[in-house]
Amino acid sequence: MMVDADDVAQRTRWAVSRLAGRLRAQSGGERPLTRLAASVLANLRHSGPLTVTTLARIEGVQPQSLTRVLNQLADEDRIRRIPDEDDRRAQRVVVTEAGLGALEGHVRAGNVWLAQALAGTLSDAELTVVGIAADLLLRAADHQSDPEGEPALGAAPPL
Repeated sequence: MMVDADDVAQRTRWAVSRLAGRLRAQSGGERPLTRLAASVLANLRHSGPLTVTTLARIEGVQPQSLTRVLNQLADEDRIRRIPDEDDRRAQRVVVTEAGLGALEGHVRAGNVWLAQALAGTLSDAELTVVGIAADLLLRAADHQSDPEGEPALGAAPPL
């Protein structure tokens, strides 16, 4: 039997989208993170201090689009702006301990919900299949679509 990759892609995309939406709804802490704020903090944790331009490229937005979320994160002491050592006109953004704590709480809340949802709806055998599928989806996500072999930006590894 021939597997229809387009059908699998469509079903996977739908499932991942629904799951992502449910995970975003599981906010931790008294000041929950938006999707963009969580992504910014995760990328800063993974990559270290980044310029706003680099962060915008990773997030797929214009630098001006990050201004509001960066200002809010700075007001909440979740990020700091520091001078760029290579370009005095630029600044780099660095995650603070408070930002790491907010990110960890955000991830923990989603993981708790997901573990309960998986355990409450799937058999042990199905959980094993989902674990294998998660590894395969990560492999697909890491697929190099850049003809020059440049690594994909964004999607920081798990905490």
